[in-house]
Amino acid sequence: MNFPIWDVPLMGGGLLIGFVSILHVFVAHFAIGGGLFLVLTEHKAYRENDMRILEYVKLHSLFFLLVTIVFGAITGVGIWFTISVVSPSATSALIHTFVFAWAIEWVFFFVEVTAAFIYYYTWGKLDRATHLVVGWIYFISGWLSLFVINGILCFMLTPGEWLHTASFWDAFFNPTFWPSLVMRTVVALALAGLYALLTASMIKTDEVRANLVKYSTRWLFPAFFILPIAGIWYNIALPPLAREISMGGAPAVTVFAGLTILLSVLIFVFAYFYPYRQPAKFPAPAAAMFLLLGLMVTGVTEWVREAVRKPYIIYDYMYSNSILVAHKNDYYAEGILKSAKWVTVKEVTEANLHEAGATLFRLQCQSCHTLHGYNGIALMVKGWDEEFIDHQLDNLDQLKGFMPPFMGSVDERHALARWLAGLNRRGAVSIELTEPPARPAAAAEEIEHDR
Repeated sequence: MNFPIWDVPLMGGGLLIGFVSILHVFVAHFAIGGGLFLVLTEHKAYRENDMRILEYVKLHSLFFLLVTIVFGAITGVGIWFTISVVSPSATSALIHTFVFAWAIEWVFFFVEVTAAFIYYYTWGKLDRATHLVVGWIYFISGWLSLFVINGILCFMLTPGEWLHTASFWDAFFNPTFWPSLVMRTVVALALAGLYALLTASMIKTDEVRANLVKYSTRWLFPAFFILPIAGIWYNIALPPLAREISMGGAPAVTVFAGLTILLSVLIFVFAYFYPYRQPAKFPAPAAAMFLLLGLMVTGVTEWVREAVRKPYIIYDYMYSNSILVAHKNDYYAEGILKSAKWVTVKEVTEANLHEAGATLFRLQCQSCHTLHGYNGIALMVKGWDEEFIDHQLDNLDQLKGFMPPFMGSVDERHALARWLAGLNRRGAVSIELTEPPARPAAAAEEIEHDR
């Protein structure tokens, strides 16, 4: 409402945020679990007095540094850019609520990055104990960064008592904070194991490869046993509508939620019977497949978490189109166009129905829908007449609980219905223009006479 609307053709802004964010989630979780993996595996090399394992850790730390620091930094900046231009109102609300939390997280991140560089570049230059301390500093600062970010992410789905108290602590330690922290921690361990499986399976020495493949597989097991318990705990803490969406209210979301469970079970079963029981025979292509499955589980889980938050971007506070819940009734009475700062149409008239409808689509719908692309509205209303569309808009939140209600005056609702119905007519016109033009009647009679 207070910012321009960024149009991302075909893809849509929401999908762009999801794409960049999920890439960053892959890296961020690996950065935490992988940090612990490096420290414990280095300790394992010293304990077993096996310099071949130590050499593997050195090489793995280079892979770790490139993925987490370089790619992680790029995707992290990408998240800030995309959320700022796609959902500036929500981004502003998060910054104002968690300004000190963000500052603390950036301190942890600075320590994390510094420790990662020191850890990698001081192999053979620091004594064993000091080098391990640097590794522990990296892991602890990375996990504390997760601790802070987890509170902010969970707040968006379960703001809890913050809605009434506006307290920072109520916002941060919200109802899903602890189960989510447990889940993200064990996911970080599992991803560390999956990444390590890939690098360990490439070791040429058979004995070392078998040792590290079996060792890396053990990192997957805590997730299998802990995630179901934490998942139930998390589900209980969800708002009722979000729980309903995940358990049948939105079939696609339910299917994806079930898919995460199925893929997790498949990973565990095959990991136990293949790399754990037969580590010497485990090849790199199989490790790549395991990693791909693990990333799919993580990505789908993040998608489900985002999906159950609908119709809000901050639950019970701000709708997914950045309209505040508290302002809803005002827009019913006065209309929304008068309050929008970045539009030229301020009221609906007979002369500007088309322009007003297009403007209302941008204000109310474009945060989730494109015109002809991902979640494209043109295909959704294909075959619907204006009266039916208007009825849908009038009862939108009742017919589709995961969508915000239409918020505006009756005239604005009619204008949007007219514009959406016009998508059908404009589509029909474009089809008609591709057909060969009909012959004039006189010409047709002349041709018939010649015959």
